[in-house]
Amino acid sequence: MRLLLVEDDPLLGDGLAAGLTQVGYCVEWIREGQQALKAIRSDKFELIVLDLGLPGVDGMDILKKIRSQKDNTPILILTARDVLQDRIDGLDNGADDYLTKPFDLSELAARLRAIHRRRTGDATPQQHYGNITLNPASRSVTQEGQPVELTHHEFSILEILMNHNGRIATKEHLEESLYGWESGAESNTIEVHIHHLRKKLGKRTIHTVRGVGYQLPSPPE
Repeated sequence: MRLLLVEDDPLLGDGLAAGLTQVGYCVEWIREGQQALKAIRSDKFELIVLDLGLPGVDGMDILKKIRSQKDNTPILILTARDVLQDRIDGLDNGADDYLTKPFDLSELAARLRAIHRRRTGDATPQQHYGNITLNPASRSVTQEGQPVELTHHEFSILEILMNHNGRIATKEHLEESLYGWESGAESNTIEVHIHHLRKKLGKRTIHTVRGVGYQLPSPPE
């Protein structure tokens, strides 16, 4: 899942980028407000973590700009501003959640999962497809109750396909969600991950739509 982190503190930003990557996000880190606006206009993100005290353009102004453009990307404000009115303003201007510094990474990750569940309309903490159960919090998968060991990227692909609810996930979308602005992905990397997922979950689990992408077909009754 691709996440935009807008944070100007180099030490905190580095720790957040590493920690959020560890729990499964593809993190794009930007340190300045105007650059954040450009990235949001030109790219697609599933989540945004937004500081308020930014150089160039204040985070609250970024929030207002995003919402004025009818962009519904989930946004969590992460800031040292803990005055009640700041929290009220952030939520009233369209933020989905507001977390003050200092904070615990596990709480931030839990809040991001909750925001994503609300936006996808799925209130349950686990996702199900046929006899497969995926738990985003523990990043674990079971099939018929038995654990299935997946790599970091295999888990992310399965999670994306489940979130698509039978719709096609394009190869380009999967590449962006896994690797973002990185340029190191081989041209057949997604195909390799899909191949390994089929070996572990069953060859009919993932359907290839030739020239377009992949989907989870309707599970058998």
